[in-house]
Amino acid sequence: MQTEAVAQPAPWWTFGHVWLVISGPVLVIVACIITAYFIASSPNDIVNDEAYQQIVEAKKARGDKLMLGTDSPAMQARNHAATGVVPLAK
Repeated sequence: MQTEAVAQPAPWWTFGHVWLVISGPVLVIVACIITAYFIASSPNDIVNDEAYQQIVEAKKARGDKLMLGTDSPAMQARNHAATGVVPLAK
């Protein structure tokens, strides 16, 4: 009787496709951690009514064109596409 030599299987970490499968979720976790850091390190300021009025006053003082009370062109286009109604000129 002859005995056949059985090759020992290689450890799992020696196969390249294993690292390809593991690298996807690991990269997502690292990206989430980096994103959370960016969010925590520079939060947006909350704009209340008083701060908004100061911004409007500053723009008026500079002479910037304000579109207060009117829809912006993008909003007019969206409304026209959704309803088919052409807005009247003011």
